[in-house]
Amino acid sequence: MKFVFKKLTFACACAALTATLASFSTTANAIENKDIKIGVSIWSSTDVLGSQCKRILDEAAKALGVQVQYVDQGHISEKVTASVEQLAAAGCQGVIICNSSDTEMTSAIKTANENEIYLTQFFRIISKDASPAIYKMATESPYYIGAVHENEPENGEKLVQILIDKGCRNIGLIGWEQGDATWLGRWTGYKAGVEKWNKAHPDDKVNLTEPQYAGTSSEGGSKAAEALMAANPKLDALIPAGGGGDPLQGAIAAVERAGKTGKIHIVSTDFLPDLGERLENGSMAGESGGHYCDPLFAFMMTYNAIKGNYKDFEGKFEDFKFPYLYVSSADDYKGYDQYFVKQLPYTDDELVNMSKLDLKGLQDAASKLSIEDAEARAGN
Repeated sequence: MKFVFKKLTFACACAALTATLASFSTTANAIENKDIKIGVSIWSSTDVLGSQCKRILDEAAKALGVQVQYVDQGHISEKVTASVEQLAAAGCQGVIICNSSDTEMTSAIKTANENEIYLTQFFRIISKDASPAIYKMATESPYYIGAVHENEPENGEKLVQILIDKGCRNIGLIGWEQGDATWLGRWTGYKAGVEKWNKAHPDDKVNLTEPQYAGTSSEGGSKAAEALMAANPKLDALIPAGGGGDPLQGAIAAVERAGKTGKIHIVSTDFLPDLGERLENGSMAGESGGHYCDPLFAFMMTYNAIKGNYKDFEGKFEDFKFPYLYVSSADDYKGYDQYFVKQLPYTDDELVNMSKLDLKGLQDAASKLSIEDAEARAGN
């Protein structure tokens, strides 16, 4: 009997120890929000678009009580790849990244895998067709989550149509960095919009120049616009394709100096802070943007991965589509100004609630963001 009793006692002790260890493991693996640090590798946290991104990310970090750390890499390839290493060394458990070419993502994913930190792209997606090996590497990584991005060819088509509807037929094109995936997507859309129009209107054709490249500076945008105006006396429109907003400002300034404001219609992507005034005075004809919340959803995906709420990324590629907002008049802009500029489109309570959504719920929230959506939530 004593032997049996001792066996039972030992068995009970082992069971109790196992339960204690399991409880300890669960507690040890649970991470408190105050201990979470999310890194942001970004081309610039101070230019027009970058500062808007930082504003919403800082608000989300404050609402959730997590830390956020920025590295501005200037879209310089070696700095892009080094930024992920830098943020990993700083103790970040996850990183969101933009700009990031497909080839740069090879190094970024390798760094994420080696350091066991989560990685999510924003404003970019690895091309499955152009970079199949890199796409496969991303899909197979247990730490690469996916990408939040826009439909850039559609964006390009819509902007070209805004110009065509305003009577423009000779359009000058300004790119920022050759080979950049987002730029190439937009360029595809501009060309498709022009081709579609010309096919339907053979007697009223639109001409689109080859791109002048501006980099991501205001000076670059100014020089590119001057070159296009000098080479094309009939130029009646410009598309500074993007690059954070600074090239657009340079192009606007060049058109103003030439005395052609209102005569050369300008459309672009990335809303300027004074867009309402520019639509009214004719220095801008239309713009797509309002997408500074794009990195917010990459941030939420990364946060939930760190918390252990989103799991099993190996073998998957989360592809979040984010909508552009389009404005082509001062009246169009008023709602955006109210709900995206004067205030953020989400309150702190809404940001906390967003962090509790599953992946499908988060993707639904991303896909429906609009001026009307923000206005309806503000009304409630």
